[in-house]
Amino acid sequence: RFVNVSRITRKCKLGEEQVSSIGRGLCVLLGISVDDTPRDAEYIVRKILSLRLFEDESGRSWSRSVMDGNLEVLCVSQFTLQCVLKGNKPDFHCAMPAELAQPFYNSILEDMRSAYKPELVKDGKFGAFMQVHIQNDGPVTVELTSPSSLTDLKQMAKQEKQQQRKEKTRAKGPAESGREKGSQRSRQDPSASSGAEGDVSSEREP
Repeated sequence: RFVNVSRITRKCKLGEEQVSSIGRGLCVLLGISVDDTPRDAEYIVRKILSLRLFEDESGRSWSRSVMDGNLEVLCVSQFTLQCVLKGNKPDFHCAMPAELAQPFYNSILEDMRSAYKPELVKDGKFGAFMQVHIQNDGPVTVELTSPSSLTDLKQMAKQEKQQQRKEKTRAKGPAESGREKGSQRSRQDPSASSGAEGDVSSEREP
């Protein structure tokens, strides 16, 4: 469930054979943990496709996702992301065994293709020793980790909703946002107490 996502143009080679390549988009290095579940996969797929790592038409940074820009995704399974150091030696006991990781990885690809455009989601060759050529744009690289518990998942979902509401307010501008707030107050029951008004205001973003 550790994922490195880079904004890139890249290709994978197996010896002299080019296994896969994309134009502009995301390079996803996916490390599957022995503890990962379908819920982790669902979270990671949604995040990869929704990350706003690209600029919009006006050049504003961090505004668009791969789905917004009709860009490509190249996934590569990389168990070494689950490394735990024992002194100076890497240990990979936290990585899911290959016989379980391959179908799990394939299910992530299937989910991503179902949620996006299948022809824009590419992958390398599972378990192969490849030369991965990455042209990192920026450079921009982020690390994603799926929530470790249901409580963490609910908390992250709550934070995402709060952020989305902030962005909608910012996009509308202060004038339009003020009109909406005034309209909401006018629709309230005139007999409502000040406590009811306090309940409404408590739903606003901090």
